[in-house]
Amino acid sequence: MSKTRYVVVTGASSGIGAATALLLAENGYHVIAAARRLDRLESLAKKSANIETIALDVTDQASVDLLAASFGERPLDVVVNCAGGAFDASSVLDSDPSIWQKTYDVNVIGTVRVVKALTPVLRKNGRGHIVIISSTAGHTAYENGGSYVAAKHAQTSLARTLRLELNGEPIRVTEIAPGMVKTEEFSLVRLGDATKAENVYKGVEAPLVAEDVAEAIRWSVMLPDHFNVDSMVIRPIAQAANHKVHRT
Repeated sequence: MSKTRYVVVTGASSGIGAATALLLAENGYHVIAAARRLDRLESLAKKSANIETIALDVTDQASVDLLAASFGERPLDVVVNCAGGAFDASSVLDSDPSIWQKTYDVNVIGTVRVVKALTPVLRKNGRGHIVIISSTAGHTAYENGGSYVAAKHAQTSLARTLRLELNGEPIRVTEIAPGMVKTEEFSLVRLGDATKAENVYKGVEAPLVAEDVAEAIRWSVMLPDHFNVDSMVIRPIAQAANHKVHRT
């Protein structure tokens, strides 16, 4: 790249967000790693001189506004929306509506807040790229995942709507939809039990890991500016569909 490109990665304190921040930094981007847990961000920043950190809670509008204001006159090229998560594995009839609300607020409304706040900064730069990390849950429903499935379907729709509304502007919109990804926190947070979390991946020879998703993101954002990846579904080879996983 002929000049430094700036990228914001939300949810950068762990998992896909942290792996993406590191990989983009290694590829010459100046990364603004944003998340709630500053201690983890500071540990991440020690791994690369190209990473700076900022506290961000995507469920707090004031926090998102501070992120946007921090740019001043600096350019912004890419926004990678990694902040999200699943918080239950209940059937619809057994679910807690407050968990649905939390899941929607973090995954969907949080992404909307970030996109609204940072798109004007992208426009000032004369080009940009918005990446939304959804899930295969945003393409196909499955049992006992209603809150997450609904939120990820909304994120997928958000990416599609945004692409239509920004048509004619030099801003790319990409949805990355991972299937089974083994990270240190996703299933643990969702299930609240280490053994249950590990069983999600039991017998799966090689689930995707955070670095695999980061590579998909890196490839998408480093393509020529006229080349847009609308949507990329990625899975481990053992997973043919959300409900069909080969286990040894």
